[in-house]
Amino acid sequence: MKRLPLAIVSACLLLGAFLFQAGETKTFPHDEKAVIEKTIRASIGWALSKDRALLESVLAHDDHLFIFNPDASSTVGWLQFAKGFDFWMAPDFKMTGFEIRNLRLDVSNSGTVAWWSCILDEAASWAGRPVGWKDTRWTGVLEKRANKWLIVQMHFSFAAKQAPAQASASR
Repeated sequence: MKRLPLAIVSACLLLGAFLFQAGETKTFPHDEKAVIEKTIRASIGWALSKDRALLESVLAHDDHLFIFNPDASSTVGWLQFAKGFDFWMAPDFKMTGFEIRNLRLDVSNSGTVAWWSCILDEAASWAGRPVGWKDTRWTGVLEKRANKWLIVQMHFSFAAKQAPAQASASR
């Protein structure tokens, strides 16, 4: 009879330990988050030097790539996204700077998915005329594939008060 209570107590302790571990948030080394942040920054910063290879290295090259644009349009898949290179690589387009503010970055417990949110300011010119986005809400999702972080989803939007003015100033 004494074994039954001991078995029950042992089972409860094991179950409690499992539930505690399953509910805890896994922490990742600082350098892993630094790699993810570098990937996020590269997805915008590549345009400063028009380093197309850099941009291509941080995005998924398949139909999982999805982008919500601030004008309510969307980009679905790598092939549709790649059509934008004609615009970005044109001599008339020049990125002059960007700033990422209030970056919040989280990683899943599995360590294979990460997501972020921030405010993006982007300055550029088209044929000498200033263009760009200011106070743009930017969120996204990355997936770790073959030990490399790739962006699979992004969402850009403007606050309701800004939307009409920003959309007309955007590319």
